[in-house]
Amino acid sequence: MTTMYKDFRDKAAAVVGLARSGVGAANLCTRLGAKVTVFDAKPCEELKSFIQKLDPQVDMKCGSFDEDVFTSFDIVIVSPGVPLNIPSLKRAKAKGVRIIGELELAYLVLEELRKVGAAAYLAITGTNGKSTTTTLLYEILRNSGFKTIIGGNIGMAITEEISKIVKNFEKPREFVSPDYIVTEVSSFQLESIDKFKPKVSAVLNITPDHLDRHETMDDYVNAKARIFLNQDAMNFLILNADDPLTSGLAQRVGKNGPDVLYFSRKERVRGAFYKDGVIYFNIPELEILCPELVDGTDDSTSPFTFNTANFGIKGGHNIENAMAAALMALVSGCKVKDIWNTLISFKGLEHRLELVTEIDGVKYFNDSKGTNVWSVVKSLESFSEPIVLIAGGRDKSGDYLPLRTLVKERVKALVLIGEARNKLKEALGDVTEVHFAGDMYEAAKCSKRLANGGDVVLLSPACASFDMFKDFEERGRVFKEAVLSLVS
Repeated sequence: MTTMYKDFRDKAAAVVGLARSGVGAANLCTRLGAKVTVFDAKPCEELKSFIQKLDPQVDMKCGSFDEDVFTSFDIVIVSPGVPLNIPSLKRAKAKGVRIIGELELAYLVLEELRKVGAAAYLAITGTNGKSTTTTLLYEILRNSGFKTIIGGNIGMAITEEISKIVKNFEKPREFVSPDYIVTEVSSFQLESIDKFKPKVSAVLNITPDHLDRHETMDDYVNAKARIFLNQDAMNFLILNADDPLTSGLAQRVGKNGPDVLYFSRKERVRGAFYKDGVIYFNIPELEILCPELVDGTDDSTSPFTFNTANFGIKGGHNIENAMAAALMALVSGCKVKDIWNTLISFKGLEHRLELVTEIDGVKYFNDSKGTNVWSVVKSLESFSEPIVLIAGGRDKSGDYLPLRTLVKERVKALVLIGEARNKLKEALGDVTEVHFAGDMYEAAKCSKRLANGGDVVLLSPACASFDMFKDFEERGRVFKEAVLSLVS
């Protein structure tokens, strides 16, 4: 660790943006010997819960600051929610100040630890499905006996986890290195990487999202592609063959780039593919050949084919998530039986097509994590029953027209909430019945009146939550409370 300690010891480090990532970055830099100042434009009163978690040595600056504030620092660590193009960061970069993100910071420290055998990164990005796939891979690795940490854009900030490893490293007799760190990585985090190099990376899908942050769709795609920027021929890249923007990333892989594997629900590919309810694996180099490719038969009892009817998670999109996680697990050394056992026992995550309850024959599902149009498309495709859809919130500069066909075919009524309700009505109001609700409790009551036995009530907003809630998790919890109140 001497190199990393030398890089940070007594250096002036600024952390821009507090919240969970900022706390982790500030405390890690402090542990490495840096003199740390955290900057956040919000009043300190609003940040109290995060400030309490900072190391006492960290200096905290709240409120507005001038454009030259970062030019005197040796290094600036930017939290994911902070755009890199704000004037103060652009000015610091012009002065030669090193600017990195929290993910890059964690990676640089871990690379030093890897010299004594510490963990390798497995990284997952995509517009939708990241959290489910990341958690599923984490569970597979654990069930395979690997010491594994999960972090990034899910769970604890990755810098918090690295801090724990550094702390244990400083006590050699107690140091036990994890084998893998599984990270959910957002486009915001990828914007600020430099040397970040996962052993295995996956891009699940790319559809329009965060266009309020990324100026163009090309910018968004370019940010996602950075996940394999530094990978080499010893690494793997997993891509969705069915998504043109995602599969097209393979053209950016150089001759010394990562080995590319695919997953598909539509065609036979090198990697994993789905046919008639069964997932087949085809990776000749790893001696993983599905029976259909070997002798022309379908043998779902083979250890290399999985019958998806036994899976614990619902929906075609989760078949894709399962294939991605399974491929990443296979190339990371997991046993097939451990992958299978995890897939049949894994029940999914809260706020992702989560069954809340059934009332009078109507099933209520919480999909509050469905914050963009294409996530809602996947959720609607998961049901054959008539749907009462609760949608709306804060618009993310998205186009709701891709929902029209599915809404017309499957949604018997729309219950709209939040700032975007008029925009949603304008896009979808002529293809199904529309109702407005002032809050989530009113939306739940309205949905109960509209639904009949055998129907589904689905909260899948296609919007951000910040107009009415702290985050999508609070929105989902309030929905569940509202639904359960209908029982009484």
